[in-house]
Formats: sequence, C-alpha cells, structure tokens
Amino acid sequence: MEAAIEACELVKVYGATAVVDRVSIAIRPGEIYGFLGPNGAGKTTTLRMLTGLLKPTSGTARVAGLDVSLETDRVKGQIGYMSQAFGLYRDLTVAENLYFYGRLYLPESVALARQRAVAGRMGLEPYRHRLARELSGGWRQRLALGCALLHEPKILFLDEPTAGIDPVSRRELWDLLYELVLEGMTLFVTTHYMEEAERCNRIGFIAKGRLLASDAPRALRTGYLSGEMLSVRCEGLQELHARLRRRFPQSTLYGNEIHLLVDSEEQSRPLIESAVREAGIGEFALERIQPTIEDVFVHLTRGLAG
Repeated sequence: MEAAIEACELVKVYGATAVVDRVSIAIRPGEIYGFLGPNGAGKTTTLRMLTGLLKPTSGTARVAGLDVSLETDRVKGQIGYMSQAFGLYRDLTVAENLYFYGRLYLPESVALARQRAVAGRMGLEPYRHRLARELSGGWRQRLALGCALLHEPKILFLDEPTAGIDPVSRRELWDLLYELVLEGMTLFVTTHYMEEAERCNRIGFIAKGRLLASDAPRALRTGYLSGEMLSVRCEGLQELHARLRRRFPQSTLYGNEIHLLVDSEEQSRPLIESAVREAGIGEFALERIQPTIEDVFVHLTRGLAG
C-alpha cells in the first residue's frame, strides 16, 4: 500500500544549524501518526516541509502520492492544515470564517452547503453568528478544525491542536479526530503532550532535529529500554531524587513518584535503600513498573549531542 505521507532524508538548515536532520518517515493511509518532541525539536518545521509551506534544504517528501516540491498546488487540494496558532479571522463570525475558507477551494453553493454541514458536525451551530475572538480556546480549535475540513481533504496535518485548551475540550477534540480516522482520513499530529501519544497508532520521537524512534506505543514501551523500570514512592521526593540521580543516570520525577531505569531491581535495591537512609526518609514503596512513553523519550534523549 502506498504511503499517505512519506519523507526521505528531509533536512532543513538555518545558518549553520540543522533544525531538521535527515528525517525519514512513512505513514499509512488511515493512520494517526503522533510526532512528539519538546518545543524547538523540529516538529513544526518538518510539518511545514511536508505540506509544501517550507522548502527543504535537501531530501524529498510525497503526500497523497504527490511530490510536495514539484506538485505543491495539487498537494494543497488533498490536505487540510490546522496551524499551531489560531490563524482564523477574529473579526469574522464563525459562519463567515467557514465560508471564507470554503471559497478558497469550492464554488459558492458548495461552500455554503459545506459551511452548514461542518458547523453542525463541530457543534458550532449555536455559535454561527458569534465573532471568532469571542470564542473560548476549545471552541476556537473546533472552528480551526472545521475550516481545515471544509474541502474534505484525505490527509489532515495538525500542529499542536490541543495546546492551551482545557482537558475536557482536549478529549472532545480527540473524539472528533477519531471519527475522521474511522472515515478513512490520515492524521499527522504534532504535540509535546506525552499522554496524547497513547491515542496514536504510531509515534515518531524527535529531538534536536533528529528522529529518534518511530513505532507503535506498545512497541516503544516494551522494546526500547534495556533493564527494569522501578517506581519509588515516599515523603520527601525532591531530596531523595537529588541523591538517586547521583547513583542512577536515568532518574526522573514523575508526579508523586520517582522512576528509575536500572539493570535489575535486586542489584539496585541496596543503593536505593542507602539513598533513602541518607535522605532521612522512613517508609518508602518500591515496585517494578511498565515504562511510560515519557520514560522511553527520556531514555532516548539522554546524552543526545548537539
């Protein structure tokens, strides 16, 4: 099956810095591909090269079977793009924004019909006559998603679509994205929220412009770490963490616990108990756990040069 999105050795250089460094990915039709990494990792730059908004320094990209560099206009007709920043017209109403973006691709009668259909699907019908600037963050994102869907694209690119919105709105937005995938759409989603990775079919980890891994969430959790992951719970986590970091290269605060990557629990327990005594901590709980997506990312980025 031909890939819906394919990048081969994509590079983007600014000055002397490669902000994207030989990134290669292949995304199947109907797949949600999560592109994860911290701010400044190269996520948005990669997305812009895949959508034809930015010319790569080197490498190639194909989207919907089309060469992005040579067939940019045809590619744009096959994709939808929801940008990181709210890019719609704040002084236009919801209906006016939908109609305007529809007319970029569609005849007037079709744009009007699609405006009404998309407003209904996004739950925007009660807000059709409200100015975009008066919408809450979650409803703005729904409007932005609706505008990206007006011309019924095959592939949807979303650049941190849930950034800055509340957990309920985030979950509702993801419910809408799942509906699109069930209808056969392919999604490329950039994010720095590690918990959103579990919602994707596959994940690409990028840091400092380099693609570190690309696999299904379960495969990442089970196949990319050597050793055992332990959880330590106790009072005085900060003090204990400072001491454990000197003994274990991968020691991470994770909510109300510390995650440790060790060779084996049996060999590491004496060192952990020693650190607990030095920190003046009485009771503590130690157990072996399954690594999280964040644990894998921390491991892959530890010691990354450049």
